[in-house]
Amino acid sequence: MTTWAKAPDFADQPARRAAVQAQTVVDKQRYLEEGLTPLRCQACQSLVLVRKSSSHQTSVQWTENPATHCPVFARLSDQGSAPGRPDSCAELEKTIKWAVDEGVLGVAD
Repeated sequence: MTTWAKAPDFADQPARRAAVQAQTVVDKQRYLEEGLTPLRCQACQSLVLVRKSSSHQTSVQWTENPATHCPVFARLSDQGSAPGRPDSCAELEKTIKWAVDEGVLGVAD
């Protein structure tokens, strides 16, 4: 039988604990902030931060509530019964494709 075990906290190893915490800060910056390019949607002017990690993988971070600026998100928000938000907006996807094609946004692969 497999049981769940909590990751070690290294409470008895202060140097190792400090090293793990420092690496966590580095990892957080790398995955959540590094390589993001500010980009405005050509349709609605919403400002987003975008990273293309590969030709198939795109990370988008909204700088503002998308429902207040993007008509696609606003429409779904107004419907009330819609289960969650869309994964993306076709107009924003077109802007990202344009940015890649024009060299404004690089692709990591």
